Amino acid sequence: MKDVGTPPAQPPYTSTVKATLTTGLGDIGLGLDGRAAPCTVDSFAYLATKDFFDRTSCHRLTTGALKVIQCGDPTATGSGGPGYRYDEENLPKADPGKETATYHKGTLAMANAGPGTNGSQFFMVYGDSELPPNYTVFGEITSGMDILEQVARAGTDNANGEGDGAPKKRLTLQDVTIAGSQAKRL
Repeated sequence: MKDVGTPPAQPPYTSTVKATLTTGLGDIGLGLDGRAAPCTVDSFAYLATKDFFDRTSCHRLTTGALKVIQCGDPTATGSGGPGYRYDEENLPKADPGKETATYHKGTLAMANAGPGTNGSQFFMVYGDSELPPNYTVFGEITSGMDILEQVARAGTDNANGEGDGAPKKRLTLQDVTIAGSQAKRL
């Protein structure tokens, strides 16, 4: 665990914030929704400014029904985080008659290990995915979907079962930047 302190108690972002994931395969653009998920956007932006995500590998790829690439763990084990946790926000509704919600292609959401365990791990959805409505949606992928699709096509090592494990094509976050001029600061 990398000690980075904690984000400000008052989330500073109230509108869309642009972010860029600079990876070894190219840039991935994000639109962070500070209105719908202010605490989550605050935490993500805070960690980015602390270089928390720099030189970390996206450690999980699911190629089955989930269609997500998970990043944000400095240990690349699925259990690392920033040393603090916070609650979910803005959870999607389950589809009528199902226990799942649709996380559409291009969704950016927080990964967690149960209620109140959000930290630094997030996932990017590269194809429509049905997951339980347990994951805070905090933005969207605005560019670079081709990079995610390229990683998905290369497959996974299946370490967690068929179609679930470390990506065979490595996706490393070299830098995560937040465009401060794009956000309305309180």
